Amino acid sequence: MKASRIKFANNMEVEFVNSLRERVKNYFADNNISKFGNANMVIKTIFMFLLFFGPYFAMVTGAVTNPWLIILGWILMGFGMAGIGLSVMHDANHKSYSKNQKINKLLSYSLNLVGGFVQNWQHQHNNLHHSFTNIEGHDEDIDPGAILRFSPNAPLKKHHRFQHLYAWFLYGLMTLSWSISKDFKQLIGYLKEGVSFGKNMTSGRLISELVISKIIFYSYILVIPLLFIPIAWWAIVLLYLLMHFISGFTLALIFQTAHVMPSTKFPMPDDSGNIENNWAIHQLMTTTNYAPESRAFSWFIGGLNYQVEHHLFPMICHVHYHKISAIVRDTAQEYNLPYNVSPTFIAALKQHYEMLKYLGRTPTPTV
Repeated sequence: MKASRIKFANNMEVEFVNSLRERVKNYFADNNISKFGNANMVIKTIFMFLLFFGPYFAMVTGAVTNPWLIILGWILMGFGMAGIGLSVMHDANHKSYSKNQKINKLLSYSLNLVGGFVQNWQHQHNNLHHSFTNIEGHDEDIDPGAILRFSPNAPLKKHHRFQHLYAWFLYGLMTLSWSISKDFKQLIGYLKEGVSFGKNMTSGRLISELVISKIIFYSYILVIPLLFIPIAWWAIVLLYLLMHFISGFTLALIFQTAHVMPSTKFPMPDDSGNIENNWAIHQLMTTTNYAPESRAFSWFIGGLNYQVEHHLFPMICHVHYHKISAIVRDTAQEYNLPYNVSPTFIAALKQHYEMLKYLGRTPTPTV
């Protein structure tokens, strides 16, 4: 079934959708603030880039030569890589970082700087994940291949029985996989499907941009350190892998605890492609918040602990999610609709663990 055949019942619960949008709109109007980023967003951007590139330049220029400080430098780069993705690139690709779309486009390419490919991300995340959240066969975020099972509607394999144990290691390989092979496989697949990437974005141009971005990434992140950091080459390679593991593990935990949870639903369309709820209610049913009171944690992860707000209003900058979350929660409760939230990140991780175990042992439902 093609994603274009999925149809939401957008004539249902129209009053809820209109009321929610009006209340959020009034919040910005009444407080005379923009829905885009603010000074806090600029400070965060500087911090995340310094967290990633600060240790890098300190090491390759010889300012840092102590082996223990070099190890620390690569660890900080791992968190910086994740931070750029969560707090800068993500908003820019949703065009919510700035009202100036040239700034959004420029910062969206920060994904390429940390090993990804912006064109793939925009299609997989913006078009597929946000449009068809938790719908098997359409949301690639719940399609990790046969090695893991993130949906009760996916085929159950014998090895899935142990996925609650081994999934955590695989999470750490996420960004490494992107940088080495996934981006190539993904782009070729999208081109074969006939996905449109915009005017003048021919297959030749896209493939060229992908190859060039990978050459630039590996040149500065691996070749230059091998040449200039005064430790054994194999240690540089191991530290490079450690950086990726920290980044991938962080990113995977943030995103998977928002959707692969006992509280979330995994609706399937009928034979005609119809989903029983409208799009907004679908987002409420398939998404979970966590740690709403952890302000420092929320700051670092780009407000993505407020996943419900992000999915309902992806073009609002994440610095506003904390404030509008009360509006979303109260409106959902007023209309007797779900508003999933886990009190802490640790609690969310425990629930995700239980969900992995459940998905590893529960057969696909028969129709």
